[in-house]
Amino acid sequence: MPRMLDVSDEVRAEIGDEEAERLLVGDGSPGSYDCTSCRTPGDSEREQTSTVLFVGDETAVLAFAHAGCIPSQVVAVSEEQLQGAVRSITGYSPAPATTPGGDVPQSVPGGQAVLGITSGLVLIGGELHPALVVEPTAAIARPGTTGPGDDFLPLLIEQGFIPVTDTAELPSPLNGWSVLLAAGQLHAVLQPAPEGGGQVAWWQAHQALSVTDGWRAAVNKTQRVLIYAAPVGSIGQQPREDLLRDALDKAAADGKLVAASMPLAGTPGA
Repeated sequence: MPRMLDVSDEVRAEIGDEEAERLLVGDGSPGSYDCTSCRTPGDSEREQTSTVLFVGDETAVLAFAHAGCIPSQVVAVSEEQLQGAVRSITGYSPAPATTPGGDVPQSVPGGQAVLGITSGLVLIGGELHPALVVEPTAAIARPGTTGPGDDFLPLLIEQGFIPVTDTAELPSPLNGWSVLLAAGQLHAVLQPAPEGGGQVAWWQAHQALSVTDGWRAAVNKTQRVLIYAAPVGSIGQQPREDLLRDALDKAAADGKLVAASMPLAGTPGA
């Protein structure tokens, strides 16, 4: 049965006219799928569907998404990033928040923790930098323990995040981690796979998160994202970027802030 697929010119150029036509007539494309953007089920026989091609150095992975979530496009990633992130990109792997190392973190006294992410711009050295602020919804215990302490920051420090004492300084790069953006939306923060050889989702959006035009312009310029992390209750939901900066400054002064900078795994979009 013909599929309601949108194959953009850039995707067609990568896969070829023959493969594109084969997909459009329903040969090789699924009827049902998990949307690569919002993670909910889709049906290419009943609703408009985008083809999204993730391209590495040697490998390409074709994914499908609701047309209303993300347009048909090519997203370039490194081969290592593609191999490690393929399950989360194509929707075949569950994506709970995980502690560095891949284990599911536990809130105290038990259960799965949720990592909240806020995007904003941070002024450092007279230049605006795109930033993401990560704060759990509950205290996080080290996997295999039940608390009562909060090990969120120690776990991150063990993976290379650096304690912040002065928010006027740029965080150090963190090897092996990256931020996945597609169509100008935030999809995931990727970390090295615990067994090596790729990346897995440390945090993944249930539905792709939009960012402001200013944030996209900044990330287009720097090609890197600053990641700040603080324990539950340290930052909160701040309605303005100046208030967010004030909260970061206070968390740093209290010794409750770590940070790192990460490259993009995808494309920032227009």
